[in-house]
Amino acid sequence: MRCQYQTRQYQTRQHQTCQHRTTRSHVLSRLALLCAALAPTLAGAAEADARRLLKAMSDYLAAQKAISFEFDSSLDLVSAQQQKLTLAASGSVVMNRPDKLHVSRRGGFAHMEMSFDGKTVTLLGKNSNMYAQVEAAGSIDQLVDVLRDKYHRPVPGADLLMSDPYKELMPEVTEVKDLGSGVIRGVECDHLAFRAREVDWQIWIAQGATPYPCRYVITSKKVTGAPEYRIDIRDWKTGAKVPTDAFRLAIPAGAQKLTPDKVQELSDIPAIFKATDAAKGNP
Repeated sequence: MRCQYQTRQYQTRQHQTCQHRTTRSHVLSRLALLCAALAPTLAGAAEADARRLLKAMSDYLAAQKAISFEFDSSLDLVSAQQQKLTLAASGSVVMNRPDKLHVSRRGGFAHMEMSFDGKTVTLLGKNSNMYAQVEAAGSIDQLVDVLRDKYHRPVPGADLLMSDPYKELMPEVTEVKDLGSGVIRGVECDHLAFRAREVDWQIWIAQGATPYPCRYVITSKKVTGAPEYRIDIRDWKTGAKVPTDAFRLAIPAGAQKLTPDKVQELSDIPAIFKATDAAKGNP
């Protein structure tokens, strides 16, 4: 009898254990199904958040009549021997919408300045003592297009200076990610990543009432070695804090004037880098 009782007890425990395992298995299966069902929803919510954050930055930038900032930039180039090389530069940007812009960029090989007064753009190579002046009446948006498309002189972070950055950045985007927070020079930022047909790009946007871009990185997927262009923005100012006397560019005595078709002679990429592929669409 005792053996039969113990046997029944053992069988009962085994049955209960099996029931417990079965129940736990069902719970885990249901949780897995729930997570799988929620994954697209969560991904969609994250994408919507990323788009919202980028749109908020765009709206903030577009609303600023006067902007100034300093920047550090780097441009990757890939040599014929597949060696990735990087050009580093620092500079400043001052703009007053709709038609005033001054850009200064200094690297190890060249010191370039550009000034636009709404009618004429002046490009000055301070180290080469050469300059060019091009008629380009219109807005900053029109100037950016002319310099990029006709003279192959992209403005640093040009997409961010346009009157509608969101419209400039998003047309070819195929994938959007919200990567959470990052910190750039002590500023907490929202880190967003985007994919397009030819490039991947990332942006870090300052959190709070002034959502300005702290870092912008473009990676060229179609170029061997995936070179990058990167610009880090600091000393951000708007409104009355922006200098108003930055749009006059003094031409040094004895400077050589180039005709518009010779603008490329003001290149800040040294000859040693010429036979390389640069990150797409950036200076």
